[in-house]
Amino acid sequence: MRCSRIAGPSFVVALMVLSAKGVAAQAAPCNPPAVISTSGQGEARVVPDRASVLVTVQSRAATASAAGSANALRTKAVLGALAELGLLRDQLATEGYSVYPQMRYDSNGTASRVVGYVATNAVRADTKHVDQAGAIIDAALGAGADVVSSLTFYASSVDDARRQAMTGAVESARADAEAIAKAAGGALGTLVEISTSGPTVPPRPMFDLGIRARATVAEPTPINPAQQTVSVHVSARWQFVPSR
Repeated sequence: MRCSRIAGPSFVVALMVLSAKGVAAQAAPCNPPAVISTSGQGEARVVPDRASVLVTVQSRAATASAAGSANALRTKAVLGALAELGLLRDQLATEGYSVYPQMRYDSNGTASRVVGYVATNAVRADTKHVDQAGAIIDAALGAGADVVSSLTFYASSVDDARRQAMTGAVESARADAEAIAKAAGGALGTLVEISTSGPTVPPRPMFDLGIRARATVAEPTPINPAQQTVSVHVSARWQFVPSR
């Protein structure tokens, strides 16, 4: 029967040296590759194809009930006039309703007594034809609306404009990255990461237009909506390739 040989001291020392090299290799710092971070902004124009008009009907009376009844009749007339323009029920919505007392104040600013009541009904009319906005305003005022509170234009779809703006944003970010790489004595490498935010398409509202009811509408209200700007922001990170 043959016995196993036990490793001598030289074999043990070799193992210790190999283990020490492995630990040193793991502990050695790893220099990450240089990265260039840039951002870009892109814009595109879009023509609004929707309009939203907010009109207000106000009625005053001695009692809350009388003010509400008078307001209901006038609001019904406004809705009827808008319906005659071809607006459907889902294009007309009540935006707000209130009935509140009118107070008489003393010289020192203290409310003394109720002198009447005010009923207010705000109606929003949405149209898919921006050139109809003027006719909506005229019809509402002619039927009894007191104030046109706001007029807003917006686009129903911005997908094409968003992609166009996104392309411009990426091109801007890449151009800046290439300029930085060249100035640093190298070249732009592989794209590491890219992200986008947006689009932002602010509507074009005209709040509190100050248009109040007139006895007769002599001329149609001219409306000419401007183009809207779609903005997209892009952030990107690229590898930097130093020259050799």
